[in-house]
Amino acid sequence: MTNSNIHTITINKTDIPTGGMKSYKQEDNSIILITRDDDEFHAFDGKCPHAGADLGTGLRCGNRVICPWHHGTFDSRDGSLLEPVATDGLTQYELTDNGDSLTVDTTKKIDNSVANDKMAEKHTVIVGGGAAGFMTAHHLRNTGYGGKITIISADDKAPYNRTLLSKAFLAGNMAEDKLLLGGTDWAEKQNIELRLNQTVSEVLPNERTLIINDSEKATNDKLSADYVVVATGASPIVPPIKGADLDGVYTLRSMDDAKIIKAASHDKKVVIVGTGFIGMEVASALAQAGITKSITVIGQNQRVMGNIISETVSNALIKLHKDNGINFVLDATVQETISAENTDSTVAKVSGITLANGEQLDADMVILGTGVLPRTKLLGEEINPREGVLVDSHLQLRDGVYALGDIANADGQMGRLRIEHWRVALQHGLVTAAAILKDDSVHSLDERVPFFWTMQYGKSLRYSGHAKTPDYNILIGSPDTLNYIEYYFDDEDDNSRATAASTLGRDKELVAFGELLRLGHTPTRAQINAGFDIIAQAHVLSQ
Repeated sequence: MTNSNIHTITINKTDIPTGGMKSYKQEDNSIILITRDDDEFHAFDGKCPHAGADLGTGLRCGNRVICPWHHGTFDSRDGSLLEPVATDGLTQYELTDNGDSLTVDTTKKIDNSVANDKMAEKHTVIVGGGAAGFMTAHHLRNTGYGGKITIISADDKAPYNRTLLSKAFLAGNMAEDKLLLGGTDWAEKQNIELRLNQTVSEVLPNERTLIINDSEKATNDKLSADYVVVATGASPIVPPIKGADLDGVYTLRSMDDAKIIKAASHDKKVVIVGTGFIGMEVASALAQAGITKSITVIGQNQRVMGNIISETVSNALIKLHKDNGINFVLDATVQETISAENTDSTVAKVSGITLANGEQLDADMVILGTGVLPRTKLLGEEINPREGVLVDSHLQLRDGVYALGDIANADGQMGRLRIEHWRVALQHGLVTAAAILKDDSVHSLDERVPFFWTMQYGKSLRYSGHAKTPDYNILIGSPDTLNYIEYYFDDEDDNSRATAASTLGRDKELVAFGELLRLGHTPTRAQINAGFDIIAQAHVLSQ
């Protein structure tokens, strides 16, 4: 490769095998990605638009370029988005063929945008401004929908990335405006009517009609549309703990929640109840912020993230947290949050917690990371929130009505599941937009798999698939050195195929696993024990 200036590079064709790809880092820290199929080459911005990963360090499986960090997937021929968590495709550049070499000019971009000329007379109403609702609207506009789009949100803020609240935002590493999905003027640019501070009190599916409460105008309105998308998300569960309503007891779900916790935690003894990924992320973020007096995590059993990872991996995570100053009280149940006996405030404020065994711990603030409950009430009292709304693999509840995100119990590649993951919510939005547009080129959930990640102390534990339990597992590598991959099975049979995997530090292997899971060809327990080459197999089966 030779550079003539900062915007132009020349690449030898022989550097890239057919069916492969290669990235080239430039002096200005930009990255150019080249893909090749026989004598056809394509050039793209090589940084994943989600978080900036070098896509050349990921995997190419068939026409799928897969980000190593969060599994955003792009078409190797035109850079179009195939799979979130990225929300947009790749910028494509023009190539000049010089015979044995190619020249890429990054000032010459190929316009792959489509005209918004489809369904111009239609109206789509989206209830909820979270990831699923945002992605539905965003993908509709990006793929040619020209009709009206209205988003109704009870929030007072435009759609934002909630996953970063318990990570970078709480740690003090990211400003509020950087969390906004699509940027500060996304709705205006996309010609989307964004109605904030409005609550939908009822959805009439048969009529495709909503009853809307406007808190500012103190009015109730009816709104009908051609398509109704319900993506109302979930609310934090406050367990039946005596004193859970005391001042200083918090949950984390919204931007406002995160701001309050951030401001209140200065020089405080913080107790976090719950050892799921939210509880562990909050512990990590507050420890990194370095502003608390102490942090203690209370868990009901001996593991952290116990429904996801094995005891060995859990122990490694506990050690990582302890090395960063976190205290743990495990195999414990919180019975009561208590308040100071003498206080000048008229509002009772938390001063500690009492465990079921009678032990008391001091606490200036308590953060409950005790799960969430889907908001399904709009679609009928008969729906069991924990079960969710039963929809098909296109997220359709009935003709023209869709339920997605945390509330959706959807058919998919791994059966019927309700999963509260950010990437799954984005998948739902993409699939719903395609269903509205009747775009059969976009895969339904029948050809997609769940994926999530948790960031703790700058280390990212990633998980692909869905396992009933982490206890039927094969562990490869060393969790203590944060370098492992662990495969999970539904039983101990040698011929059982892995249904999920988690990793720290072995990203390519997890990407390959995700592709094999999508294709229905994950390795068996016997194959993994025999030294199965998962990356090679993913390449072979993707051709």
